[in-house]
Order: sequence, then structure tokens, then C-alpha cells
Amino acid sequence: MLHLPTPTIGPEALAFDCSGAGPYASVADGRVLKWQAESAGFVDFTVASPSRSKQLCDGSSDPAKEPTCGRPLGIGFNNKTGDLYIADAYYGLFVVGPDGGRATQLATEAEGVPFREFQNAVLAGDMTGRLMKYDPRTKQVTVLLRGLGLAVGVAINKDGSFVLVSEFIATRIQRYWLRGPKANTSELFLKPTGTPDNIKRNARGEFWVAANIGAEMAAAAPLGLRVSEEGKILQVVAFDTGDITRTISEVHEYNGALYVGSLALPFVGVFTF
Repeated sequence: MLHLPTPTIGPEALAFDCSGAGPYASVADGRVLKWQAESAGFVDFTVASPSRSKQLCDGSSDPAKEPTCGRPLGIGFNNKTGDLYIADAYYGLFVVGPDGGRATQLATEAEGVPFREFQNAVLAGDMTGRLMKYDPRTKQVTVLLRGLGLAVGVAINKDGSFVLVSEFIATRIQRYWLRGPKANTSELFLKPTGTPDNIKRNARGEFWVAANIGAEMAAAAPLGLRVSEEGKILQVVAFDTGDITRTISEVHEYNGALYVGSLALPFVGVFTF
């Protein structure tokens, strides 16, 4: 496992850059951290919140501080430019260059409706989630799908013909076609065991879905589901180690290992499979 700086928790999303460095992790105190090696561990890479201070925020897991500190969730690299894109629960969409530093805000709303903090949506059983597309050339945000039950994970397939979006509340994954005869339509892709969270594509074009089993099945371990482009489950990995005793948020395959993120744990899990 890769430990976060004490007392930091919550490596919700993970990414590796185009040179293979990382993982990068978005954590509960508002930072995105970068793994530098065992000797240095995780170091600061970027923050999104314009009002964040290290003194107030570093190491915090207090939800009351999140509106000030920010809470980065999804992160992903543009491998052509080396830029890292960040979706922050309070401040919207950001980008930062390959050297890190303060991130630049790109968008806070779509069609006049602001992006909203996700925890309230969970508590309210909200079904007004949206799948959106940001165009860096026009700087415009377009809504592709509406009426989603807390859209938490997004992944584009290898040839760019469709995008998957997982719904935490609706417990399903939808496929939205970007090209081809079904362009601009959606369909059910997968109704997985448990509640789906982030989706990550591997180098072969398959998808890893993090799935958590409900509280009524307390003995059940969180799962990593390897899924084909056709929506067939190819492999199920149960993370039943004693180190992972809470829900997981992401399963990211890289160089023969699975890197596992969480909203609550103080480390990134690393598993061979």
C-alpha cells in the first residue's frame, strides 16, 4: 500500500501521467498529491480551491471545511498535452499543467445550472444528475444526458465511439453513443452487483468498475469488476484484505497491478492479480 501523509485520508480518484509517473491521488483535504517513490512518498502537486490555505486544510477530513478547502474527485490526464483535469465537488472543472501548481478553473455550470456538491445529492436520493462534455477549444460545456442518479464515474472507450457513466443512486452504468448509427442516444450498459463508483479504462480497452456492497451485507467485501466493451463481466476481484475495511471508490489497473482508491482510507491500495 502507498500511505498518504499523516493524517490525510480519502484518495478518491487516481491517475498516472503520460510518462508513467504516479499515482496521483485526489484527497479529502483539497489537494491532488503525486507519489514520488518510497523515499519521498506523496508530495503536493496541485490544488483547485482559490481560498484554500495549507494551515487550515492540510490533513483535514472535516466536511465543514470542504467548501473552503475544496474536494477534488475525478482526475484524468490529457496524454497529448500532459495537462491534468480535475473535477472538484465545490468549485467545478479545473486544469493544471504537467508541472503542477495552482489549477485554473474552466467551468462551474452548464446551461445556467451550477455544478453541485455531491454529498447532499446522496442524502436526498437526487435524480437530477447530468453527463456533460467540456470542449477546450470553445470552452463550452454541453449536457449529453439528464436525469441521472448521482453520476460519479465516466470513461470513454478506446476508439472514442461511446462514453460510460455510472450512477451511484440508480446502481447502474449507462452507455452514451458519441459516434455511429446510435450517436446521441443512451442505453443500459451494466447493472452490476453492488453500487458502482468510478470507472477506469485499462490499456486493453476494458473497464474496471469499483462496486460496493450494501450495509445489509456487512460481511461482503468491496469489488473490482473488469468489464468488456460489450458489457460482459470478465473478472471479479474481491478486496477482502483486512486493510480495506470500508468502501472503495476506484480500481485503476496499471503495469500489472490494481491501484485502489477510497473516500475514507489513509492509503492507496496496491494489489497484484
